[in-house]
Amino acid sequence: MQQEGETRFAKPQDSGAVNLRAFAAMIVANIALAFGPWMVRVADVSPLSSAFWRLALAVPFLFLLTRVARQPVPRLSGAMMATIAIGGLCFAADLGAWHIGIHHTKLANATLFGNFATFLLAAFALISSRTWPDRPQTAALLLAAIGTLLLLGRSYDVDSRYLKGDLFCILAGVFYTGYLIAMGRARGMLQPMPVLLISTLAGTAPLLLFALADGGAFWPDGWTPLLLLAIGSQVIGQGLMVYAIGHLPPMLIGLGLLMQPFIAALIGSLRYGERLGLVDILGGLAICAALVLVRMSKSGAPTPVRVDTAT
Repeated sequence: MQQEGETRFAKPQDSGAVNLRAFAAMIVANIALAFGPWMVRVADVSPLSSAFWRLALAVPFLFLLTRVARQPVPRLSGAMMATIAIGGLCFAADLGAWHIGIHHTKLANATLFGNFATFLLAAFALISSRTWPDRPQTAALLLAAIGTLLLLGRSYDVDSRYLKGDLFCILAGVFYTGYLIAMGRARGMLQPMPVLLISTLAGTAPLLLFALADGGAFWPDGWTPLLLLAIGSQVIGQGLMVYAIGHLPPMLIGLGLLMQPFIAALIGSLRYGERLGLVDILGGLAICAALVLVRMSKSGAPTPVRVDTAT
């Protein structure tokens, strides 16, 4: 079996050319992911249906990429299938909650809280290892808490609908953490592209059931937003981030994440008039700083983060 990194997309040597490609991949990935919430809003289907189509439409592209990358999906044991099923259910719940939240809060808030799994993974790593947080970890957790409280309080003051959306996006981060932990258990025998393909497949069936049970609009009149969501967020965004994480230091990945909320804020301002106040900016900056600190910490990037991106 190939060792991790021995693919046509990720060579084992750390050359300047590889690092340059990885940096470019990270930039493009963050830009693509930042446009995801906008596509969710403009899609003419229900939030749960848009989550289903995001995965379903991405499957053929991801299958093709696994073939091009020469990363075949190995035979899976019964225990592994059960783990993937649990991960798929968590992934479906994550996308469902996040897509609902996007319709009820600012695009910038949705993007920030969509990265909440980063903090929860750090907390899980500390609890499972029974260690106390170091200074960067402590500072990150405090900044994340302060930033979250500022944004939630601001959302409640401006419009209670924003608070509802923020809470849904935080709930999505909780489910995404469960998904990453489950998929992390399979990481010893799965390479990056098969992980992305299998996690996408595992989440498709539950989301189909969620969307049909919800009773909202399922079949779109226009496919363009859903295709852009599937290709931009699930294929390009997730795929390029998986590649970049394998070659760039955690701090650089963390800094790159700061692009997403600010691009989303710009889209929200231009398209929906979602102006940011001083409290919004301070809360967002606190969470962004916490993201960087968590990425700098060893415990902030446990094994599952190989497939971590903004949801």
